[in-house]
Amino acid sequence: MSEVHFIDTTLRDGQQSLWALGMRTGAMLAVAEAMDRAGFESLEFFCSTMIKKYVREQKQNPWEWVREGTKCFRRTRLRLHGGMHGSGTFVKLPPAVMKLFVERAVAYGITLTRTSTSWNDFPGFEKELQELRAVGMETIVNLIYSVSPRHTDQYYAERARQAAAIRPYRICFKDVGGLLTPERARTLIPVILENAGDVPVEFHGHSNNGLGPLCYLEAVKLGIQTLHTAVPPLANGSSQPSIFNIAKNLRALGYTPIVNEEELKPVEEHFTAVAKRDGFPIGKPLAYDQSQYLHQVPGGMISNLRHQLRVVGMEDKVQAILEEAARVRAEFGYPIMVTPLSQFVGSQAAINVIVGERYKEVTDQVIQYALGLWGKEAPDLIDPDVKDKILSRSRAKEWERWAPPDPSLQEIRSRFGGPSISDDDLLLRVYAGEEAVKALYTAGAPKEFLNGRQPLIRLIEALSRKKECSQIYIHRNGFSLALGKTDARHCRSDMLKL
Repeated sequence: MSEVHFIDTTLRDGQQSLWALGMRTGAMLAVAEAMDRAGFESLEFFCSTMIKKYVREQKQNPWEWVREGTKCFRRTRLRLHGGMHGSGTFVKLPPAVMKLFVERAVAYGITLTRTSTSWNDFPGFEKELQELRAVGMETIVNLIYSVSPRHTDQYYAERARQAAAIRPYRICFKDVGGLLTPERARTLIPVILENAGDVPVEFHGHSNNGLGPLCYLEAVKLGIQTLHTAVPPLANGSSQPSIFNIAKNLRALGYTPIVNEEELKPVEEHFTAVAKRDGFPIGKPLAYDQSQYLHQVPGGMISNLRHQLRVVGMEDKVQAILEEAARVRAEFGYPIMVTPLSQFVGSQAAINVIVGERYKEVTDQVIQYALGLWGKEAPDLIDPDVKDKILSRSRAKEWERWAPPDPSLQEIRSRFGGPSISDDDLLLRVYAGEEAVKALYTAGAPKEFLNGRQPLIRLIEALSRKKECSQIYIHRNGFSLALGKTDARHCRSDMLKL
């Protein structure tokens, strides 16, 4: 088949990779309907990480995005990212909370999720997939790519079979670190497709190392028909390849990309204007960097590490820490460098370098890792000598006796406001904290965000609802329109030039 379909990642992974989820709700709503008309098969829409980010930093209620955003997408199936265990979390939340989160997403019409296990542990994931299915959520499971002596063709053949055996909606071959090369794609993707059997496989790659677009084209040549892309300026860099670039190249190769780029051109213009206004970076293709294969620390982690070291006057230690990260990862048994495992490796490498003695100090998370609390494979794969150093301290004895709390939803509700609190508000308080939620509600409603490319009538309707404006003048190419309210004694006037 020559048709190629697309999953849009702009509003979730695109802005998470490049803008740290810093885009406000209004900026997304302004172009949501245009994105819905573009012909995407599906679109990444929401994740639990957005709750804390939006409440604490933006003083916005993320459920407003869910409520209003889902109304804008009538043609495109929306996706939740993270499943029953959330996305990018370092805290083990009670299962009752995660179930409620998924149930609320389903209630808003989001019935598809893409999620991972950090170890590609699919037999251990079957129970969660069944729980997701029980509440009305279909699941795409990530098969995560990594480079190490462990991650061979045989490894991926076995894991693809295991993934297919639990019967997900799809398997997503995920190159989170942008490490895949076209040469490796040619040998590995056929292995995955063969062992996935009748379960469809889609491809999600990042462009950290400049090879993402080339790997996408190879993936299609090898039989994958669904790709994850983003709309510039939220494409490229550490995000996904650009939909415009991939669609153009696929046509040149004789394929039929199912997407309407004309609908996306104003979307690109809009997000570029948002980037310039709010000081966000513009995603750009990156140069190839061989050192990425040595330490495999994600780009976002490196920039954050550099910033933290600069604050304490130790930026000169960045290179030593990256080199140490390669040693720590090998000693930890070559975990895949995804959240939270990549952070465990990176933070321990930094401690080893700064303290000047390897494993003299370790974090609680590294102790938990060695005990198997972040994956049952870890205790068997970690270097025995390193494991002894980590677990020989008294703190490890405390964690050895610990079990994750499993309170009921009723117990959680009684702690966070009682029976009168709504499910949505309860989740805000659990994820973001009660003080942050109080600050959210005292901050007032967010300002309206207008999209200058909307049809004129809709633009006028939106402007007329702005309470602070009593007189509005619109002028464009010799055309003028004046709107006024009867009582203008205490109000200001606005002029908009189009």
